[in-house]
Amino acid sequence: MADFKIDDLRSVRPSWRWLAALVLFAFAMVGQGMGVELSERLDSPHGWLTRAYYSLGLFVVGGLDIGMPTGGTMFGRGLMWVAYFGAPLLTASAVIEAVVRLVAPERWQFRRLHDHIIIAGSGALTRYYLQVLRQSDSKVNVVVVTENPDSSEARDLAQSFATTVIAGEIGSDFLLKRLRTSRARKILLFGENDYRSFEAAARMIDRRPQVSSRIVLHCHNLRFLRAMQQTKLVQGITSFNAYHLAAAGLVRDHLLRHFKKTEARDVVVLAGFGRFGQTILEELQEHASGEMATVAVIDTDAERRMLVVDEQDMIHGRYQREVMQGDIANPEVWLRLAEKLDLAVGEPVIVLGTGNTAQNLRTAMWLKRNYPSASVYVRTTGKSRLAMAVGAEYDIKSISMTQLVEDHMPNEWLV
Repeated sequence: MADFKIDDLRSVRPSWRWLAALVLFAFAMVGQGMGVELSERLDSPHGWLTRAYYSLGLFVVGGLDIGMPTGGTMFGRGLMWVAYFGAPLLTASAVIEAVVRLVAPERWQFRRLHDHIIIAGSGALTRYYLQVLRQSDSKVNVVVVTENPDSSEARDLAQSFATTVIAGEIGSDFLLKRLRTSRARKILLFGENDYRSFEAAARMIDRRPQVSSRIVLHCHNLRFLRAMQQTKLVQGITSFNAYHLAAAGLVRDHLLRHFKKTEARDVVVLAGFGRFGQTILEELQEHASGEMATVAVIDTDAERRMLVVDEQDMIHGRYQREVMQGDIANPEVWLRLAEKLDLAVGEPVIVLGTGNTAQNLRTAMWLKRNYPSASVYVRTTGKSRLAMAVGAEYDIKSISMTQLVEDHMPNEWLV
């Protein structure tokens, strides 16, 4: 059995027991007020504090210390007898439930799951998703499955977003049975291992075919994702790469506006051709293929990566293509590019999209000094005040990957 960790900080909601306790307490109070006496007391209680004390005592020791109800009206005795039996039974059920929660908390927690959201993985993408989700729905139950529930990331998710964090492998039969996937609103596979994510999706669909439309799967490896998207399994689920969300946001919110205000076809330079650069080019081909005259790619592994993309038939369009092998921080690479393209003409688009924010920013400043008419975009991981300040001074546009992903999270993933 997988270990279980719960750190649910949501406020406690009143349960049916609170209402039942109030009703039983009222029955006892009303019964005594109607003249019902207690056999172990010399006279019937007259003061309301005395009646309240006896009524509360029913929840602890029943009527053992005050005796049986006698006298009064039949209706009053009936109310007292209901309280006599109901109060200790209610207390006993609460004690039993507490013991069950203490001894087997996972069974209790799993039993209550309904219309919940399951997230496999506790990485950055899970945080982005929860930030967007909690803005629109603060009450939905969220279960995060991770192999390391004691990590600082997992604890932070539990505290910041009121989630239940459990330990285990999402593809295990134990968890698939107890997570009640058939009752889940959404199942988000955001784990680090792409193969395990697809394997978990296959197991879920095999158990409950109807859940396929509720599965959202993130795949880090673009090559593997493109291959799997040709299978029948993936056609029934939503599969994506986070860079697709960011690239789609960059193209729709920024680059298309630039293309509309320029009359001639544009030159686009993608400095960094990893997952982000490749998905930017895919989005450009889909939404602005007629706006580009030349696309230049710069990367330390540009030739191999371009061959991989060509292998999957992802690059097409009527524009010139230039592939420059080298580091974007090396001025020699830009000099070689300048021999083929004049970046001083028009308003070329340059996207510095490597994973090194400092290198992107420094190169952007150098480019703006040499090509002031160029529209330069700098990729940052989070919302960088430094990049925004430098951008305002040098007319450089800072693009936050975090912000792009959050802003373009599809609404159907949240409901």
